[in-house]
Amino acid sequence: MPIRCLPALLGAAVLLLIPALAGCSPGSTPPEDSSGSDSPPSPDGDEAAELARQRLGEMSVEEKIGQLMVLLAKGTTAEESADLVSTYHPGGLIYFPENLEGAEQIGGMSNGLQDAAADSGAGIPLFLGIDQEQGMVARLPVGTRFPDAMAVGATRDTAHARALAGATAAELTALGINLDYAPVADANTNPDNPVIGIRSFGSDPDLVSEMAGAEAAAFSKGGVVPVVKHFPGHGDTDVDSHTGLPVIEKPRQEWEREDLPPFRAAVEADVDAIMTAHVLMPALDDSGEPSTLSPEVIGGILRDELGYDGIVTTDALNMEGVRQTHSDGEIAVRAVLAGADQLLMPPDPQAAFEALRGAVEEGRISSERLDRSVLRILTAKAERGLFEAEPASAGAAADAVATQEHREAARTLAEDAVTLLRNSGGVLPLEAGATVSVTGPGAEEIGAGLEELGYTVVSDPAAADAAVVGTRSARGDAEQKSRVSAAQGTGTPVVVVAQGDPYDIAELDGVDGYLATYSSVDASRAAAARVLAGEVSPSGRLPVSIPGTDLEFGDGLSY
Repeated sequence: MPIRCLPALLGAAVLLLIPALAGCSPGSTPPEDSSGSDSPPSPDGDEAAELARQRLGEMSVEEKIGQLMVLLAKGTTAEESADLVSTYHPGGLIYFPENLEGAEQIGGMSNGLQDAAADSGAGIPLFLGIDQEQGMVARLPVGTRFPDAMAVGATRDTAHARALAGATAAELTALGINLDYAPVADANTNPDNPVIGIRSFGSDPDLVSEMAGAEAAAFSKGGVVPVVKHFPGHGDTDVDSHTGLPVIEKPRQEWEREDLPPFRAAVEADVDAIMTAHVLMPALDDSGEPSTLSPEVIGGILRDELGYDGIVTTDALNMEGVRQTHSDGEIAVRAVLAGADQLLMPPDPQAAFEALRGAVEEGRISSERLDRSVLRILTAKAERGLFEAEPASAGAAADAVATQEHREAARTLAEDAVTLLRNSGGVLPLEAGATVSVTGPGAEEIGAGLEELGYTVVSDPAAADAAVVGTRSARGDAEQKSRVSAAQGTGTPVVVVAQGDPYDIAELDGVDGYLATYSSVDASRAAAARVLAGEVSPSGRLPVSIPGTDLEFGDGLSY
């Protein structure tokens, strides 16, 4: 989901027995599970199903329709969203940064919203969700910041995926958040992808399957509902579905080979929820409808062919990729008819609600079809213990986020991910005590790390023994490329630290050294400094191939 869009602002063991792509990272071993302890006991399958059926029988049609909707929370208090809860009885709310100020506030708001839901209609607890993928998509203003998914893929170590998701789940549950729109299961096969990129574990479907499965299982173990996204795959697009409708022209056989495996694995692992993508894939459905509105894609492939019977949620319905040809109310109806169970962020909740109620009254959406979706939602809530859940301890929430254990897990992941792709003349590691210029994105953090390790840091490459230039997705950025060229023009050896996708190297000719961190979080920049200094030997391996170079999936140098 969403990189947030206001009107259109960017705003279970592990699956299959997939052969390991590589051994564990030779770096430090991450914690096996950073969640601290398993989530509280929940009803078993039979008890949960019975509870769900009982509650379903007590609900009105309007209350059932409400369960299909996940609305955008208002303000920073439960009172500001109280009207949404009392009017629509929604299945859930989603938080964005403007709703979040601090641990105690978030926990208190979560408790207040659950109280409001308990006092409203049939008293069904809420899914309180968030986009906390980590890396570039992390909404919380508190808690541990882990590197992006592509960094996890570069480690080749599922223990890192489990540690990330376990720590994130522990922090979310402490704040009263019970659902995370993560992990991303898209294989990023298009280097020009404007919206997935480092949010993906890589381009290889087996690697993505392993890592996404490990994260989903750890989220679930930690008491948080994982939402695997974005089916049928958003990794081979060059259009951002927040602003337009991506069209993916590839034969079905190629889709089955490149995009399907992570989602098939998620289905076989019986994940709680899968999110649809607002993409058009003519080989799967030539009707012109995006996958979110396609009975052939959701009902035909995901439900019937793959056999998935969990919750299907749409991506945000205020994104332009799904708003091309229908009204907002009709979009809600068509998504349900296609096979979706939950409608994320309808831009006009009243229009969606009324359109759904009208479709039920007219028989366009049968009562059986409505009940099927609501029963899936209620069963998941019962299985996750939401009906008996204790309130979040708002006062203690601050102590539960960003623990030393979690920070250590982020540090080891970041260090194990750093990938050395070029080291001409042995420019790295830097000579002890050298004078180093550091410029570009991350200069402050990388420079501070080098100073702590005994280097003299300056800003002028001409006055340095080596020039470190940070980049962040610089291929289309003339200013960043010019900064690299200027450093090269001084005659000082130049080392690039790429903190976004690793593809920049294809357009940065002649640099002496090149490190990929796959993330711009503080932990990744600190890791870059330690690798530059030789305190850590780079052990990451490319999780993608880089067109225009001889660099292939799996490449990476060491000291």
